[in-house]
Amino acid sequence: MSINSSKHIGIFCCLALLFIISIGNAQENTQKSTYLISYLLDLENRFSIKFSYADAYIQNVEITVPETGSLDEILDSIISQTQLTIKKLNARYYTLIKNSTLTICGIVLNNFEQNTVTGATVEILGTDMAVITDLDGSFTLSDVPHDANIQIKHLGFKTLFVDAGNLVNTNDCATLLLARFYQQLEEVVIYEFLTKGLTKQFDASIQLNTEAFGILPGLTEPDVLQTIQALPGIKSIDETVSDINIRGGSNDQNLLLWDGIKMYQSGHFFGLISAFNPYLTDQVTLVKNGSSAQYGDGVSGIIDMRTKNEITSSYYGGAGFNLISGDLYGQVPLNNKLAFQFSGRRALTDFLDTPTFNSFFNRAFLGERVVGGTAQTVNTERTDTFYFYDFTGKLLYDIDPKQKLRFSFININNLLDYNERSLDRNEETKSALDQTNLSFGGSLESNWTDRFTTFLNIYHTHYNLDARNSAANAQQTLFQNNKVIEQSLKLNTNFELTKTLNWLNGYQLTETSITNETNVSQPPFKSNVRNIIKIHAFFSELAYGSPNQRLHAKAGARLNYYDNPNTFTEFVVEPRLNINYAITKELKAIFLGEFKSQATHQIVDLEQHFLGIEKRRWVISDGRNLPIAKSKQVSLGLNYDQKNLYIGLEGFYKQVDGISTSTQGFQNQNQFNGELGKYAIKGVEFLINKKASDYSIWAGYTYNYNTYTFGAIAPPNFPNNFDIRHTATLAGTYTLNTWKIGVGLNYRTGKPFTAPLADNPIDTPFFPARINYGEPNNRRLGEYLRADASVVYSFDLGSEIKAEMGASVLNFTDRTNILDLYYSLNDANELQEVENTSLGITPNFSFRVKF
Repeated sequence: MSINSSKHIGIFCCLALLFIISIGNAQENTQKSTYLISYLLDLENRFSIKFSYADAYIQNVEITVPETGSLDEILDSIISQTQLTIKKLNARYYTLIKNSTLTICGIVLNNFEQNTVTGATVEILGTDMAVITDLDGSFTLSDVPHDANIQIKHLGFKTLFVDAGNLVNTNDCATLLLARFYQQLEEVVIYEFLTKGLTKQFDASIQLNTEAFGILPGLTEPDVLQTIQALPGIKSIDETVSDINIRGGSNDQNLLLWDGIKMYQSGHFFGLISAFNPYLTDQVTLVKNGSSAQYGDGVSGIIDMRTKNEITSSYYGGAGFNLISGDLYGQVPLNNKLAFQFSGRRALTDFLDTPTFNSFFNRAFLGERVVGGTAQTVNTERTDTFYFYDFTGKLLYDIDPKQKLRFSFININNLLDYNERSLDRNEETKSALDQTNLSFGGSLESNWTDRFTTFLNIYHTHYNLDARNSAANAQQTLFQNNKVIEQSLKLNTNFELTKTLNWLNGYQLTETSITNETNVSQPPFKSNVRNIIKIHAFFSELAYGSPNQRLHAKAGARLNYYDNPNTFTEFVVEPRLNINYAITKELKAIFLGEFKSQATHQIVDLEQHFLGIEKRRWVISDGRNLPIAKSKQVSLGLNYDQKNLYIGLEGFYKQVDGISTSTQGFQNQNQFNGELGKYAIKGVEFLINKKASDYSIWAGYTYNYNTYTFGAIAPPNFPNNFDIRHTATLAGTYTLNTWKIGVGLNYRTGKPFTAPLADNPIDTPFFPARINYGEPNNRRLGEYLRADASVVYSFDLGSEIKAEMGASVLNFTDRTNILDLYYSLNDANELQEVENTSLGITPNFSFRVKF
């Protein structure tokens, strides 16, 4: 796609948004709210008819009726809103009769961040009638007595009692808010920590609600993949969102889901920015251990993003920009059963030069410095064209109150042309890259009975990376293509055995095809390898919550059958366990365990390819050179939370077998040759957070001891590339009226690297000369230290439009941190040390409106 056409798309999206808003305003103006009694009098005069009714039936009842329409249409609307029976006695007289029972509906939200509450029990007291809320938090009940009392309860929330009559007189289903805290000793506390919108659940997962997001140091907007790095045990060693390390694992060992679709691309600007628009993301769930049996893949962790899933009666949306990109989003109801959701974002980098872009550019393209060898002054000229964009869409259709159909799609694109010319030698190097991810998905949620529900999810995803590099005036051209095509079907069934016991069962079929193509012009070399793997998975899980709510437990298993038609088949059994026990009201103990496996990996190319820009390619396990990766993990933790104080301590042990040196990011050329092995990590994570209504202060610490074992390497045991022994964070936020301020400090010890032999670093008898390396990862980089700050100011532009301005600075001390280091030989066969440096001081500014 050309740059001009991309600009036209952005303009078109803005015009489309304005058009939709105008339609929404027009629709709003065609309806009004009025009392039923006065409206009946108006109908009597307009149509020369008479109504008879008991005043007590309709006193204080309000309705919303279109200004125009036939008498029958208007009466049908009154019936649907009030559930009264209107009987025609003759051509002129009508009578209104109160029905003996009602049909009611509602949407259950928590009053903490207005998030949907799934699985809440809605019971008609004194009867056997009860249902559970679906994934949208909604429910429907028929044949409900007028005077019935309704009880709504869920583990971790205060029980709510509602009169049935209060759920009738409305066009839409009533919104019901559940409070989070009980007054009993056995309450289940879900603690909001660090900042508003981040909560820890009773199963030890972390949930992020982007709409309620507060502020974090260095961030003015809720970037999903940046935000989770504020949590203990989750970091990106190279400062990107496309290379997140969860408990010492590599990024390809994370399962990343968007609306149930597995994503193979997660970042813009070569991993410096998340590729997912946060403003339509309703909920993000992060799991480090003890995951549900319904999840496959992700031997290190799970990041599950879900977009908003509720049809609203009116449109909403927003737009904004920062010094890197601009975006807009919205949801438009087409009728009371159908709505469309959309978002779009585009970089400003190809036509606007900003300090933020310059800092990101220097980190991505010029973040290497060479130490050692004969000093060479090279006069170079650089030109670049770079931009990115993403857009999403979602169609929401409520077939009926018990059947909900959804269709989603997402497109992510990065484009780059980078030229570097040596003016002294008149040589030119060109790099071009086109990275795309296009995914489609659909789901059907069905409530068959009050106790039995199903959820069907299907998706198709297509990831493609085209990279081309030509050096020395096109004397050598290297082309690489990496393509991933995946389809999946997944069915979940949930049956409420008793009020304290739920049974989850399901099946998932996934087919993944990955193609890797390489074409080198000089010397001539071509390779085109395509692999396919099918995975059949059956899973079952029981979830128990004790009547006194002190014990919550989930136990299950997942049976995977891997079928690679060319090389191997294999069965893998994965047991899962998650136990939370409330020792006291404030003190909880958590025990988690899981076995997991995965068959897709990322091979990391050498730094020299594509000027160090993009080096990762997806591959499939073949059972020989790259087996299925299998993990086992266990952890034990204690959480103390009382009012405004949270203290968490968790110890864990994790082992991952079936890894290869080619997937672990070793950067030294010819050091390894795809040896197979494993890694084991043991660690402790600690977090203390003190909160009040206007401030939050926290300190976190993580200790990891992460080691490789490769039997074919001497010595076989050595530190993992992601072995960061000590990580610490100290940060705080403060709110003053409409101002929010955040300041934070991040520290960690250096990562290991491999140095050449001190007495004989170069093997000169060998042709061409090569480097003699010492023991793997025998030295460490220096300490990493970065300080960030941010401030956000909120204000109103009118009664319906809210606005925010924000400013942030990453690394405001402008400290140079070395992120990685490797060695190479120059043209004179001299040893050079190549350092990869961190972001320098990086300011940013944002402005947003929401309506």
